[in-house]
Amino acid sequence: MQQRLMITGAGGHLGSRLRELAPWATAYDRACLDVTDAEAVREAVSRHDVVINAAAWTDVDGAETAEVTATEINGASALAQACIGKRLIHVSTDYVFDGTASHPYHENSKTNPINAYGRSKLVGERAVLAAGGIVVRTAWLYDTSGRNFMTTMLKLAAERDTLTVVNDQHGQPTWALVLAQQLLAIADNEHVPAGTYHGTCSGQTTWYGFAREIFRLSGLDPERVQPTTSDKFPRPARRPAYSVLAHGNWAAAGLAPLPPWDTTLEKALTLAFA
Repeated sequence: MQQRLMITGAGGHLGSRLRELAPWATAYDRACLDVTDAEAVREAVSRHDVVINAAAWTDVDGAETAEVTATEINGASALAQACIGKRLIHVSTDYVFDGTASHPYHENSKTNPINAYGRSKLVGERAVLAAGGIVVRTAWLYDTSGRNFMTTMLKLAAERDTLTVVNDQHGQPTWALVLAQQLLAIADNEHVPAGTYHGTCSGQTTWYGFAREIFRLSGLDPERVQPTTSDKFPRPARRPAYSVLAHGNWAAAGLAPLPPWDTTLEKALTLAFA
């Protein structure tokens, strides 16, 4: 018998992909379900066996002046409480780390967020884990539509001769589609234990390297992308300089890790231009 699946945050990049891949699921966007409303959340969860929480405050810079509100949403308190005795899969972020490492962060590496957004997401992780749920951290998420790094680079490529992109932040570009597939695989496998997993594509690059590969795979001259440093683009929220995540817990749970970021990007761009 198929488990009754509930998806929150169905209006975002990841939530839209989850809804597309699992049309049988009950999908709630922000207008349909306020994840901070404990009574509404409890009533919605009561009709389901598994919940994938893709709802989030994602305005990293905005969280600096609205940390209380960001924490109410990202803290996942209502969902964690409502899902005790059920399966909750909660999407978190690399921003729970401070970015000072020189080798990939393991799932049990010490957390130390350096901005309000990261702090709010760490609150959510702790609530979900305390309730016996699953936390999946992702990073550098992009998709073929909507506003994200890949679509922004393609838009700017049509407007400018050259671009400058930071080359001192390291991470793992991750296509929302492949992460959604992995989340659904977890939802479908009752034997995946509670705990923390890292849902990013393998390998690593910088935003500059990511941009150049977007250009190259799109048939554009990558030399149009020039490197710069983060201090040239000051923003309200500090960003981790190193956001590369290790994937040991996937293997331990009997699940394959996500594919390499560059081959995944090629598939995403092929779909975008199809």
